[in-house]
Amino acid sequence: MRRRIILLAAAAALLATSLFGIPLAVAVANYFTQDERTELERTADAAALSIADDVLAHRSLPEFPGSEEDTTGLYAPAGALLTGGGPASADPVVVQARDGQVASGEAGSELVVAVPILQDGQLSGIVRTSAPLADGYQKIAISWLAMAGLAAAAIVLTCLLAARLAARIARPLEKLSAAAGQLGDGDFSVRAPASGIGEIDRLGGALDQAAARIADALHRQRALAADASHQLRTPLAGLRLQLESALDPPGQNLAAAVEAAISTTDRLETTIDDVVTLANRPPEDRGVIEPEALLRDVVAGWRDLLTSQGRQLVVSPEADGRPRAAEAAVRQIIGVLLDNAVIHGEGTVMITTRDSADAFAIDVADEGHGTGDGQDLFIRGHSGAGSTGIGLALARELAEAEGGRLWLSRPAPTTFTLILPRAHAGHRSVR
Repeated sequence: MRRRIILLAAAAALLATSLFGIPLAVAVANYFTQDERTELERTADAAALSIADDVLAHRSLPEFPGSEEDTTGLYAPAGALLTGGGPASADPVVVQARDGQVASGEAGSELVVAVPILQDGQLSGIVRTSAPLADGYQKIAISWLAMAGLAAAAIVLTCLLAARLAARIARPLEKLSAAAGQLGDGDFSVRAPASGIGEIDRLGGALDQAAARIADALHRQRALAADASHQLRTPLAGLRLQLESALDPPGQNLAAAVEAAISTTDRLETTIDDVVTLANRPPEDRGVIEPEALLRDVVAGWRDLLTSQGRQLVVSPEADGRPRAAEAAVRQIIGVLLDNAVIHGEGTVMITTRDSADAFAIDVADEGHGTGDGQDLFIRGHSGAGSTGIGLALARELAEAEGGRLWLSRPAPTTFTLILPRAHAGHRSVR
């Protein structure tokens, strides 16, 4: 990446200097050429003024002083060299000056300027001044070399700045790439370091959010997979007891036992579906629950079990609102509370729904007496007789994942209260 940034900067600098430098180089060459012509014309004018009187009076002509830079000569209108330096006969530039206008051009390896001497509109002579083209080319070459040096320095400086900028950009990207690699290797605690570059920091923030989401999803799936054994253990144990009781004593009517086993199997199937749903759904995937329909489905599998113990299950819907949560999670929470009431509770089990300020409350109560301070019940591993100490802890985790709360609201008679967010107008229903 660094190499590409440097090459791109060098190419951009080269293009910019070319677009600016080439026209400038042409302008510099034209400037020196025109300056040389102007200087030769000035020399020719001065020579013409100094010799004009002698030419017009037909007196003897003096020699023009020569120099290393230019050569000056006087030509007759017919084209013959009268005095000074230059070719013996008129060249094309001198011929052009016969029209009475200053002429300039190249003759061989020289730059030539011819100035006519006029009297009453009549041509009396022509002053020719010339200088080697190499002198002008040398000045142009020196200027071009200086411009090329400045352009090269600008390109080198641009590359150095680009290298520094590339390093500043590449370092955080390399660290970000390393963090992404660690994330791909399963390290979800990795976080992208701040770079001070807004775009890269936003990309790092997105990577951090992705890592947190993946870690949370993986944690939930592992937790639900671990807790699934607890959620399935109770209905499986009940099914086993029902099947064993159907065999003892032999010869009894198996219809009731088979019906009970089928009911337990249905509850087991629902539990499996709920666990799979909770493991795969996004955390924010919540809908509006119809509480009466949900409770009707939940209590159907528990009423027969309580009846077989000589106990009753009563549902008292008093709420006008509806909760907003995942139906599978609420079903499992109520199932855990009913299972707790069956194993540890006494007497009638009552489920009550009610409105609680801006929330929806579900109370699950029995006529037993709770033990402990109410908080120990939700600690994994804390158990009463015949309990693994996982169910209530799992139920609280599910409630908090839905934005709610679960606690022991009253120890005697034992009452657990589940608080869920209340649905407002516009929320979709899950049924």
